[in-house]
Amino acid sequence: MQKLVGAGSARPARLTSLEQSIPPVLRPVIRAYVLGYASSTAPRLLTLLLTHLSRRRKNIDDKPVHSFFPSLVRILRGGLELQRFPTFCAALVGGSTLLEIPLRRLFARLARGLSKAAQLRFTRWLSTFIAAWFSLKLLQSKKSDAFIEVVPYNTPNGITHRPTRFAGRTMDLTLFAVTRALDAVIGELWSQRKARRMAAGKWNQVEKSISALTDPTIFAASSALIMWAWIYSPDRLPPSYNKWIKSAAAVDNRLLVALRRARWGELKYGLETGQAHILQGMCKDYGWPLDYGDPVKSIPFPCEMVHMGTGKNCEYHALSRLIQSFIWAFSTYLPLNLALTIRNPSKKGLRYALTSSARSSAFLGSFIALYYYGICLGRTRVGPRVFGTSVSARQQLDSGVCVASSCAICGWSILFENEARRKDIALFVAPRALATLLPRRYLWEDQWRETLAFAVSTAVVFTCVAERPERVRGVLGKILQRVLNN
Repeated sequence: MQKLVGAGSARPARLTSLEQSIPPVLRPVIRAYVLGYASSTAPRLLTLLLTHLSRRRKNIDDKPVHSFFPSLVRILRGGLELQRFPTFCAALVGGSTLLEIPLRRLFARLARGLSKAAQLRFTRWLSTFIAAWFSLKLLQSKKSDAFIEVVPYNTPNGITHRPTRFAGRTMDLTLFAVTRALDAVIGELWSQRKARRMAAGKWNQVEKSISALTDPTIFAASSALIMWAWIYSPDRLPPSYNKWIKSAAAVDNRLLVALRRARWGELKYGLETGQAHILQGMCKDYGWPLDYGDPVKSIPFPCEMVHMGTGKNCEYHALSRLIQSFIWAFSTYLPLNLALTIRNPSKKGLRYALTSSARSSAFLGSFIALYYYGICLGRTRVGPRVFGTSVSARQQLDSGVCVASSCAICGWSILFENEARRKDIALFVAPRALATLLPRRYLWEDQWRETLAFAVSTAVVFTCVAERPERVRGVLGKILQRVLNN
């Protein structure tokens, strides 16, 4: 803390002085609330500001301009509501730290046979478990129209329709906690195994490779699930995430519709099922023969349609996607990285901003290029050599195999990123991948299972932060250490 005061400006010094005036036992609570409030309101404020500036620049009518300040106040006040994320953060962190003191005294009397270290570990886990249970219940108690549905019920007087509340609104948060807990537990077990094997001189190259490829494998597997869901079950992804992927992919929605209908058997090669109009609309827009989009005459559809105007060559299309996506990503990453160097500008900082932006852009650009090229591999380059070229084989390739091949290879683009970022990115996408395997809504009476999973997982993570902080990897571990430190 003193280093931060000495190296920083007057503002950090004032903040540090203000924090020191707060009783140590209350500091984690206040830090958690401020952090939760900032993380929940800042993105919405930024979106509001960008929308407002865009409308002013385009000289759109004055109504949105007049609504800016009411919207601003609504966002700021909304974050202060009891059933929102800031209060949840404060209840979770505050409950875990404040409950630990009386529980430690109580457990010291009831379990005198255990060592002090074991008593301390258990009381930390139990206090966090209780705090996590009730703080998540606080979030879950807030009603959402998206999770209320009118359901028909059989009654003695016939069928009646009643609004029924479903659970699942906090599923993303729970899966985030579960993923982090699994990462901490498995990481600790693997670390112990590594120590034993190295002490015995048996640590081999295969085990080294497993350690190095764990994060890339997690990301590749998670990306495969997410991209499969994006094509075939987009409702299993959060709307904002779905929208971002579509923006990055820059895909014609008619291609997605055709792939989905081929998957569900509505579009079939060699049969007239009334689906030709989907891709024939693309043919008109791109200047192709209408026969390209007719599943009776084109078996399979030319890969040129997947390329969307870049020609017939699959490799050229992949290269063009790589270049376009790299430029798009670089124009996004570079301003962000440069903004981080403004406070302490230097040649080293500028060099780091450029290299970091280039690596991240290469990762995202190659992800998109590999995804598109994987489709070409599955349907025209490799797939026909494995499955054949019959009508049924072509149907099989375009109804799932081509998408599966693209999903399988795109995630390995993570190898372009440095090792430090791989773990953060992998652990960011893993909960979203798990969410594609679970229902987004489920029966309200089954909510206790989710709450239990969240409470157990959060207790594991918080206990690791206190005793083995290196096990909670990435940015989250650093944030939790800062928040929970008295």
